Amino acid sequence: MSAPSENGAGSSGIAGERMATAKGSAQQLSPLEKPEWDKLVISHRDASFFHSASWAGVLHDTYGHAPHYFCTVNDERLSAVLPVMEVDSPLTGRRGVSLPFTDECRFLSDDSITAEAVFREVINFGRKRKWKYIECRGIRNFSKTAAPSLSFFGHVLPLSDREDRMFARLKRRVRRGIRKAERSNVRVEISQTMESVQAFYTLHCKTRRRHGLPPQSFSFFKSIFQHVLSKDLGFVVLGSYQEKPIVAAVFFHLGDKAIYKFGASETAFNRLCGNNLIMWEAIKSYSAKGFALLHFGRSSTANEGLRQFKLSFGTEEYKIDYFKYDFHKEDFVTDRDKVFGWFNGAFRLMPIPLSRILGILLYKHLS
Repeated sequence: MSAPSENGAGSSGIAGERMATAKGSAQQLSPLEKPEWDKLVISHRDASFFHSASWAGVLHDTYGHAPHYFCTVNDERLSAVLPVMEVDSPLTGRRGVSLPFTDECRFLSDDSITAEAVFREVINFGRKRKWKYIECRGIRNFSKTAAPSLSFFGHVLPLSDREDRMFARLKRRVRRGIRKAERSNVRVEISQTMESVQAFYTLHCKTRRRHGLPPQSFSFFKSIFQHVLSKDLGFVVLGSYQEKPIVAAVFFHLGDKAIYKFGASETAFNRLCGNNLIMWEAIKSYSAKGFALLHFGRSSTANEGLRQFKLSFGTEEYKIDYFKYDFHKEDFVTDRDKVFGWFNGAFRLMPIPLSRILGILLYKHLS
């Protein structure tokens, strides 16, 4: 199937990075240059942390990705937003991604313009920038003809109910695990300190090795501390046993929505069920603060164990579709989940110090 037609709304090009439309002024904006950006996007029902200026700052500062957020502005309001980062790598080429290292990044709109209309402007821009492809992650109601390149499971948990009712909706094995962790004196701390990030990172490196993947660089998590945790847009939940960190998770939030982004653990202590306890403590914390929703991130359709773990907390499941347009083929293409491959076995055997070095070298070329 071919690219959307260049006739119609928003087809006047990108000259001056501003296009006139029937519904207002369409332009490219950078969240890093708009002090009030988060207040503008938060008015949209589907806005998440990944639309925030803080996440743009993490991606830009860690990897040098350039933000090109395609927006429609009406009366100083953001009527529509399609965030895109340009990834420019001498190894993997130049392309657009919405957004790198992001589970889901929906197109935001007040229905004054369609995703396809804004996507046409992205196509125009990508051709001029000689992109290999543009990938949109989680865009909804996009095209009746384009097939998704990849699909994942998403899971969300409403937080508006009473604590006892949310606890009752947990699967029995999760409730038993929480009680076991409590009886075993697993101590839980919710923190926004650099020390908690460092404790998480130690577990993160071990967990990534177990999964056969290199860890993200520590500079990535240092940027998360600077742009997210220090601005009260997230926290680390750390579970310790006999003063030793054994399990940890990183959460982000914006407005009334939160997301579970990273998890890590020490397998030798899995019997204590610390993962169940720290997730429950995060749920209670967000619920007490008046948050409406906790997103559990994406899950590969092939990872049934992770899917069942998330469902066991009483979450609602839905499908996340990715769309990838190849500029050489001038068509939407299918893809594969690149988390799985021959390299998994190699990284499982690799010493963590070497794996960390490779992570530093590799991730700036990935997305």
